[in-house]
This record gives sequence, structure tokens and C-alpha cells, in this order.
Amino acid sequence: MLRALNIRNFALVAELDIEFGPGLTVITGESGAGKSILLDALSLVLGARVRRSQLRPGADGCDVNAEFDVQGLEDTREKLASLAMAGQGAPGMCLVRRTASEGRSRAFVNGVPATLETLKALTEPLIDIHGQHEYRGLLSRENQRRLLDEFGVAPELPAAVNSAYQERAELAQQLAESKRAVAEARERKSLLSYQIDELLAIGDVIYRVEELAATHKRLSRAKDWTAIVGNAVGELDNHLLDQTARLAKALEGIDDDHPGLQSALELTMAAQAHLEETLGELRRYLGSFPDDDSELADVDGVLGVVHDVARKHRVRAPDLGAHLDHLQAELDSLSEDETRVDELTRRSAESDARFRAAGAALSKARQQAAGPFCERVRASVSELGLPEAEFVVAFEPAESAAGLESVEFRMTTNPRYPAASLADTASGGELARFALAINVVAAERSNLPCLILDEADIGVGG
Repeated sequence: MLRALNIRNFALVAELDIEFGPGLTVITGESGAGKSILLDALSLVLGARVRRSQLRPGADGCDVNAEFDVQGLEDTREKLASLAMAGQGAPGMCLVRRTASEGRSRAFVNGVPATLETLKALTEPLIDIHGQHEYRGLLSRENQRRLLDEFGVAPELPAAVNSAYQERAELAQQLAESKRAVAEARERKSLLSYQIDELLAIGDVIYRVEELAATHKRLSRAKDWTAIVGNAVGELDNHLLDQTARLAKALEGIDDDHPGLQSALELTMAAQAHLEETLGELRRYLGSFPDDDSELADVDGVLGVVHDVARKHRVRAPDLGAHLDHLQAELDSLSEDETRVDELTRRSAESDARFRAAGAALSKARQQAAGPFCERVRASVSELGLPEAEFVVAFEPAESAAGLESVEFRMTTNPRYPAASLADTASGGELARFALAINVVAAERSNLPCLILDEADIGVGG
């Protein structure tokens, strides 16, 4: 309920304070008396933009305050509390203030600065302005559905549908995530299997890359190294061994038992033995090399394949063995939790069944309430001078937290034509009468916002 409105320096009004009591307040006056100024001022606290013409000439700025009683609006009180805007010591009061000056305006809710978006969100449920061509609340399908439910549907039915819908949505999300996880696991397992098969196709050489690299280096340098060793063998076989043998024979022919001579002879004999062993080792070394380049070509081909696979897997060739072991371990650890998918599928189906059962009960109650609601509205419209008017509630399939259908009010003043939605009604006068009639019926059972009827008789007549 709007309890008070205070205006300072707005348009032609220097200062105005109005307090509203319970029930209906009627403000009358001839044209130009300033009735519309009150609505324009009130629109500022609802979030409208300030026009320069609304500032009183000679004043620095304007100030509009509106006090609302929101004691019966739990959603509004919770929203105020969440925004730290609850009134200190008066949780049921909502004081909205709007100040404006040249090029600047500010908004406050219970003394706390607020943006225009916050202001609009807070005040939209508090006031519903009805004037010809201005029925923003009534034209909303959501509000039409709410009015019908409040008229003739037990409140526990929509609550049960909303709870079942939320449960179904949560389970559907869990099922989708579980299916996605299983699909990702399958895809990853497929990729790992392909990569592992690719590595296994090379054989155990991925564990001997460094050994093969050393072999390749040895074989590729074989010609240079065998040439060097061959020359050394020739020198040993043709010169050094013969010279050492002659030296030993000459020393043996000296008949002197001097220790130095005997030591030199022993060293010469040992040198001859070592040179003979060296010649044997070098000949064995030369024999270790293949007669042609076929082995080098084979090793080169294997290393080429190994390096190609290593580049593809983005690892170093010597690390391919460890990489294969890592892939195999990851593959072994992956699991496709089909059991959870099956369980969530079952629970989702049960939740959907509960939602549809609750929705069907709610739909039945709405169908039953629609008839009396329409009769009451038609009776009120008839009193407003439209005795042949028709008013129906149309239901269209549309699943949501509100049920299995959407609700739309439709009307016609000519029985020869089908009923059309209120939003498509051409005549402002007809819409004004239906809006007034609907509010008359809804006011008996609905928790309506503060209704402001701007020249309610326009289009209706005395």
C-alpha cells in the first residue's frame, strides 16, 4: 500500500504532502488542477527518467518521496534484506526517494543509494497503474496465470508443481553431466587405445632408442674408423712387432746378469706380448663391422619411424617408452560409469512423472476455476455497458515451473468474432472496462499491488 507521497519543487508544485488511508482514495479536480503531476512525480520513484520540464522554475532540483507498507509482501521484504536496504526498526516500511537536478538524479531506498535498475525491480510489484492504454501488469501472461490461481486454485498445487519442476530440472542437469562424462571417457579411451596401438606397432625399440642411436652413430662412422684402425694394424703387423722381436733377441744374446739388463729384457718381452694382444683386439674390432651398409640402412629406417611417432606424440624419442607406460596406466584407470547414468535416467523418469502428475492436478484445478472466474468477469463487464461481451481463459501447452500450460485472458465484445488476447484489443475503452472488471473480481482473493486508476472512467463512461 502507498501510505504517503511527498513532493518538493516538481513541475508547478512547490510543496505537497499527501497521506493515504485504507481503502479507496479518490482525487478529483478540474483540468489543470495538477492531478497528472502527482502521477508524473510518482513515476520518478518507479524509475522513470527525469525531464528538464519537470523541474520547478527557479529551483535547484526536485525531491519526491513515497512511503510503502510492504508488511504483507514477503518477497519484497526478503529482497530489501538481501540488498541491505531493510528499514531500521521498521522492516515493513519501504521509503523510496528520488532527487533530481540539472543533468543528474539520485535514488535511495530506506536511505541507501540505489541504481535505477534496482529501483525499478523493487517498485514494480508495489504499484500497478491503470489508465487507458496502460495496463502493463494485467497484460502479462504470468500475472494472468497468478490471478486465476489466486482466484480458485489451492496454493499447495502450484507449490507442488514448482517443487517437482525444480527437482526434475536438477536431475536432468545431473543426468546430462553424467552422460557427458561417460561420452568424454569413451572418447578418451578410444584415443588412448589408438595411440597405444600406434606405439606398440613399433615394437620394443621404443625402449632402446638411445642404444639404436649409438649403433647408428658407430655404423655411420665405420669407414673412417676402420681406415684408422687398419693403418694401425698394418704398422703393428709389419714393423713394431718385428722390431720388438729383434730387440728381445738382441738383449737375450748379451751374457750379463746385471739387474738393469734383465729388467729391460723382461719389459721388452712384456711389450711384445701386449703388442700381439693389441693386434688381436684391433683385428676383432675390424671384424665387428658389417661388410656393407645394409645394417646402417635398417637402423636408419627404424630411427626415422621412431622420431616420426615421437613428433606426433610431442615427446622426445628416448621418452617414448615412458610415454607408452603412462598412456597404458591412464587407459587402465578410465571407467565408464554407466551405472550412474542408468540410475539418474530412472530417477529422472520418476521425477518427470511426479511433475506431470502434479501438473495435471494443477491443470484440472485451473480448468475448474476458469469457468467461475470468467462468469464473474463477464458479469462485471456487463455492468460496465458491455452486455454481449465474452471473456475466456485460454490454455496452451507450455511446460514451466508454473505448470503444464500457459494462461491467457481473451475477450471480445462481438459474439460473431472469436475472442482475442487483451494485448491485441484495438479499443482502449473496451480494454479499460475489462481491466476494471478483472481487478474487481481479482481484488476479492488476490494480493494485488497498490492500484492507481488514472481517469478510470475514460472509455467506460459514467
